[in-house]
Amino acid sequence: MPSLADHWNDVNPPFFQILNPPPLGQSSDSLKLPPVKTAALLFPDIALIVLGWLAYRIGKLPVGFWEGTERLVYYVLFPALLFGAIVRNPLSAAESGPMIASALGALLTGIVVGYAARPVLNADPRRFASGVQCAFRFNSYITLALALRLGGSEGLSLAALIVGFVVPVANLAAVYALARNSGAGLLRELIRNPLVIATIGGLVAKTIGLRVPEPIDATLLRLGQGALTMGLLCVGAGLRLEGQPPVPNQASGSVWSLSVWFTATKLIVMPATALLIGRLLGLPPLPLMIAVMYASMPTAPASYVLATRMGGDGRFVAFLITASTFGALIALPFWLWAGSP
Repeated sequence: MPSLADHWNDVNPPFFQILNPPPLGQSSDSLKLPPVKTAALLFPDIALIVLGWLAYRIGKLPVGFWEGTERLVYYVLFPALLFGAIVRNPLSAAESGPMIASALGALLTGIVVGYAARPVLNADPRRFASGVQCAFRFNSYITLALALRLGGSEGLSLAALIVGFVVPVANLAAVYALARNSGAGLLRELIRNPLVIATIGGLVAKTIGLRVPEPIDATLLRLGQGALTMGLLCVGAGLRLEGQPPVPNQASGSVWSLSVWFTATKLIVMPATALLIGRLLGLPPLPLMIAVMYASMPTAPASYVLATRMGGDGRFVAFLITASTFGALIALPFWLWAGSP
């Protein structure tokens, strides 16, 4: 008996295939990424980010619209995407263990190197606490959107597993620095995180063998597709194109050093670590590329929200987010090429 997804595919094949393309598989030939293919792969996501920036600057949409949209994505659409992708993933967490180990290894390296900036650069405590998260947090919207284009539903499921395992650790490390500086609660921030809740729910459902009814699964699929598009538009709307960090002149040298340290950790140290661990563990082509792709993502826009909400230096974090996003335009194609067979 044909499924609901099969019926939708028969009725609207072009639309369905664009939003949920078939996986490329594990063959080396299908995952080779010459520069032209890399540019074509990245173009749709970059175009959505640019459209979001243009819509914010010249579209005359109020700030409240974008804040509400980002809350909708963060609390409703994105958790639905994570839960559905984890439940649909044909691989168990144990089978995906080497890929997750590679991603976690890159994350822990980013945390250690990022935190080392405090004693090495003698950084201002408030500025360091605000910006250190930009050394290891990642833009999950771009991660899942690009994983879908890179490996279809299989790539999306693998990326969702990575997101599920690294988000709690990354959030813990990010909140810890700000909590120490501001005295805010640590566990409360994690317990209320919708991505953590969705991930735990998806892993529990997967473990007990829960089969989501097709109408509900189709609804989750629709919500997930909306999450990627709206999330990328919000990324563009959140960009702040300032030429330098917003700090007094007397502190500019130390702030530039801190900015370079955090950005290089995110775009060079983390992906290099993921690639090294993945090669050592003998990851297949697609899981290796997904792990390296995750590690070379720019900083999460939510870093700005967290910093401002916990009394940090929001303008400095906004600069770091923008710097890592534009830096990723160079770093991401390189690391995709380096991680390809």
